[in-house]
Amino acid sequence: MADYILASQSPRRKALLRNLIDAFLVINPEIVEDQEPGEDPVDYVLRVAREKALAAGDQLESGSDREGVILAADTIVLDGDKILGKPRDEAEAARILEKLRGRTHKVYSGIAAYDRSSGEIKTSSVCSDVTMREYTEKEIQEYVASGDSLDKAGAYAIQNPSFNPAPDFQDCYANVMGLPLCHLSLLLQEMGRSGYEDVAARCQDSLGYRCPVFAGILARTEEQKSET
Repeated sequence: MADYILASQSPRRKALLRNLIDAFLVINPEIVEDQEPGEDPVDYVLRVAREKALAAGDQLESGSDREGVILAADTIVLDGDKILGKPRDEAEAARILEKLRGRTHKVYSGIAAYDRSSGEIKTSSVCSDVTMREYTEKEIQEYVASGDSLDKAGAYAIQNPSFNPAPDFQDCYANVMGLPLCHLSLLLQEMGRSGYEDVAARCQDSLGYRCPVFAGILARTEEQKSET
């Protein structure tokens, strides 16, 4: 059994995780991801991430060794109190982008690490503010026509170099892409796993982004050590 299992078929999450872990198994968990009535957005992403991890464990072959850590994540775009999912078609993608233009919204991720051998599962949530630039109607139409918006929550990819929707972003870039790596490394360290000291450098190099927040995130590890 692999030491790590990613509970996601997302190409973006797979590419991001390689900055933290070199080799891992991939499983696509089958769960219902609908938000429950009255469910808080943070509670929602944490629940879905947890359910993905547990469902991936259930999908592994019954005869396999109960070893390895399953990693899962769920990411949502929140505009006010409304969750923006993936657009159903190009017209809806254009409407979403028009609504977000020139405004700030939030991106939440819930992450989960599930140790199959011990049954321990840890979760954490991450929030980033994203301020969209004042792109033009022509830019919206060209971006939507490219097809890139149709499989993205909120109808955009922050990393798209041509559209470049949020050039002044100053938070966890990997979170908006779907897998906040520094936060995930902290969960794994809480489980007694080590070897993730270079995660921030690898993440920044792969994304071409000089992250202004990683030091504060990873400082929690040192704080925890000083308290023990």
